[in-house]
Amino acid sequence: MPLLPGAEPFRHEGGEVGVLVCHGFTGSPQSVRPWADHLAERGLSVSLPLLPGHGTRWQDMQLTGWQDWYAEVDHALRELRERCSQVFVCGLSMGGALALRLAARHGDAVSGIVLVNPGNKVHGVAAKALPVVRHFVRSTKGIASDIAKPGSEETGYDRVPLHAAHSLRRFFQLVDAELPQVTQPLLLMHSPEDHVVPPADSARILARVSSRDVTERLLEHSYHVATLDNDAERIFADTYAFIGRLSGVGSEEGTAARG
Repeated sequence: MPLLPGAEPFRHEGGEVGVLVCHGFTGSPQSVRPWADHLAERGLSVSLPLLPGHGTRWQDMQLTGWQDWYAEVDHALRELRERCSQVFVCGLSMGGALALRLAARHGDAVSGIVLVNPGNKVHGVAAKALPVVRHFVRSTKGIASDIAKPGSEETGYDRVPLHAAHSLRRFFQLVDAELPQVTQPLLLMHSPEDHVVPPADSARILARVSSRDVTERLLEHSYHVATLDNDAERIFADTYAFIGRLSGVGSEEGTAARG
């Protein structure tokens, strides 16, 4: 199947500091590409993979599960580690959960993590019915493009495949149990008004990780896909400043960008 516009994976060969950027559930690299571009333009090595089953049509996602999505980012992290002295992981929504698991499992190989509206749980009464309902109902209404900024749109599926949603629910449970193993510096940015992932998910993540270097920022002017929303530039600048503080690269520019 041909890829949706902007869904192509992205890779930039930069300096010794690398960044892995992870997109969200039913989304594509398009939703976080400006984030990746901002970091690449400042000389960092950047990897933005396309998760299996994403970026084409929702029916293709029915054949994939969390093991496939995690394997893709795990492979990308290992590739970055081969050519970079430090690697940071950034993630939006489910991409945030992927970042957390990478941090929990790879330890010191991950120097820090940046999360934007990270998912931690599939909410609602219907979530508990997923194990059964998915065998009778193939899909439900999509979650893409929850954006406050007029004219900004996310390239994602207009339907959520329920087999994949069931797998996502299991993945969130797995990651939640591993949160105490996350010890890396953490920058977590979340929107008070988010129609996909409630603020409670960010609160639980902050309460359960073992990281001592933790920064929380509110994205007051954005909905769920904040990387394409009104707070996007702030996200990009804060991410670069966070990486700069921990790695030493571009620290002066990072501080100026935040000012």
